[in-house]
Parts: sequence; C-alpha cells; structure tokens
Amino acid sequence: MQKEKEFHPISGYLMITVILVLIIFPALGIIFMKMIWLVALIAIGVFFIPGLVIVNPNESSVLILFGAYKGTIRKNGFWWVNPFFVKKKISLRARNLDSDPIKVNDKIGNPIMIGVVMVWKVRETFKAAFDVDDYVHFVDIQSEAAVRKLAGHFPYDNFEDEDAEITLRSGGDEVNQMLEDEISERLAIAGIEVVEARINYIAYAQEIAGAMLKRQQATAIVAARVKIVEGAVGMVEMALEALSRKGIIELDEEKKATMVSNLMVVLTSDKDVSPVVNTGSIY
Repeated sequence: MQKEKEFHPISGYLMITVILVLIIFPALGIIFMKMIWLVALIAIGVFFIPGLVIVNPNESSVLILFGAYKGTIRKNGFWWVNPFFVKKKISLRARNLDSDPIKVNDKIGNPIMIGVVMVWKVRETFKAAFDVDDYVHFVDIQSEAAVRKLAGHFPYDNFEDEDAEITLRSGGDEVNQMLEDEISERLAIAGIEVVEARINYIAYAQEIAGAMLKRQQATAIVAARVKIVEGAVGMVEMALEALSRKGIIELDEEKKATMVSNLMVVLTSDKDVSPVVNTGSIY
C-alpha cells in the first residue's frame, strides 16, 4: 500500500533567476542583434514558469506526474518543481466540525437529538488526496455515522434501563472517548487525525420531550417525598422518645397514634398547616 513520501523541490528563488535570464537576455539579443534563434531560450524560460509553487505554513502540495504520485511538499516556502507536475494543495491546519443536532434512536428506541463538535486535521496527504473522493465531505458523513452508532449502544438516561452503567447524558468523558475512538477509526482511511471529539448537544426529540419532562419532574417529586417521609418519621420518633424520657406526659397507644398522625400531617404536608388550639379538655 502506497504511503505519503516527502518531495524535496528546488529553490524557487534560484529558478526564478534562471527564468529571468532565459527570457530577458535572449529578448535583448533578438531586439538588438537580430538573433532569432534565441526565441528557443525564451520558450524554455516560459516553459519553466508553471513549475513555480508557493507552499504556505501548515499547507502542503501533492505532486502528480501523468497519474503517478511523486511526493508531497510539506516545507513551506517558494519552490520549483517539474512543470509537468500537477499540484494539489491540501491544508494541514486544524479544523472544527460543529455538526447540527441530528435525530437518532438511543438503545431503548427513544428518539433523541444529538450533536457533536470535533477538531481534526490531515495527517497523511496521500490518503486524503487519493483514498477518498472528497476528504472534507468524508469527515462530515463518517462523523455523523459514528454518532448514530454510539447513540444506538447506550440509553439517553437510566429511567427505563435502571441497570445501565453508562448513559449518553451522564457518561461524560467515557462516552466522549468512545466517540473519539469510533470517529478516529472511521477517518483513518482518509489519513485524518482526530484531535478531539465530544458531544456538545443532547436532548429528547420534540415529539417526546414534553412527556419525558413530566416524567423527570414526577421522579424528582417522588424522590423528594421519600426524603421528607424519612425525615418526618425520624422526627416523630425523636419526639416520642423525648416525651417518654422526660416524663412530661403519659401517652397510651391511642394518644400516641393521634400524635403521630398529627405530626406526620404537619411535617409532610406541602402546604402550610393551620393549627387548631384546643382550650378545653382533649376528651
């Protein structure tokens, strides 16, 4: 399998001097000395001009001669190569991909919206130029495919899959690392290096977002109620123990039941309780 190889070109400043000599001096000879045969030297000088190439920092030039790959110029500067070379510029700069959220199904089948942000750059110019048709478009398509595959392996949360150790919403670095590995594997064929990849947007799809929000709210309310009841039971237990220990009042089982009922109502109610003051006997 052919790989990238570095091409070492000739200095462009040297060749531009040669080109000027081949054009200017023969032109003067033709004008002043009528030496028509010097036209051949001018033609050679003009022929050399297309061989001049400028390579900017973090840029490369892939060289092709009659369909054969001859190498890649990675060193920036002003150079000259064979005028018959076809030169294809490929940027080596890091690029951002901020994809629009796409609709996918999670492991359970719930439709969700998920988006990814990725930093990538070309590592091997040969693969980027010849192994895929359009490496930029290839990055877009394969990153979307990787996101769809990752979403299908995990649930959005553990509401329906309580045994799930990893979810898309709470997976954090672990999910992002799996996403980066999956994209890197897919883009290796195009010589692309993935610097970073992570999920930057995730939510339920619009058609189920309202129902899932109510479910989350109900779950939060139930969890809060459980804590309130646990605290209320503890406070009632403490009150009964304190009354018994200090001997403030003797309570039979019926009175204890009444007191427990009243305290539980006061402690667990979600609204302010209005007490009723009894100025007479409780019987």
